[in-house]
Amino acid sequence: MAKHKIDQAREKRIEIEIVVDCYNESERYSAWICYLEDKLEFPFRARCVAARKSSPLKSGEKVEIMSLLDEDCDEPSEIFVQARWQGRELGLPLAQLEGIGVSNQTAEAIADWHYWRAHGYSF
Repeated sequence: MAKHKIDQAREKRIEIEIVVDCYNESERYSAWICYLEDKLEFPFRARCVAARKSSPLKSGEKVEIMSLLDEDCDEPSEIFVQARWQGRELGLPLAQLEGIGVSNQTAEAIADWHYWRAHGYSF
């Protein structure tokens, strides 16, 4: 994995606002869901920035994000969002999306999640 620059302000925000007092994977997953539910302003437009084999989106394709998908997984490994795309609804990993014309708060929350994933942090 390529090394990513440490952003001290983001690290501190994640530590103090999101994963504070989290002792296991389930608690970190729930903390991220709560943080994103509080910060993301739905609905919003998004663009695929990272194509994946498990997703139908190609890089650059646009979708409308309706909500978070809290699937109550026993072993969560990803945050999913409910999206409208080509006349249907599907779940997509937030890590493959960036907001289009979103508020600063929404953009920051998405960037926080991307940062967490890029640094190899896990629940």
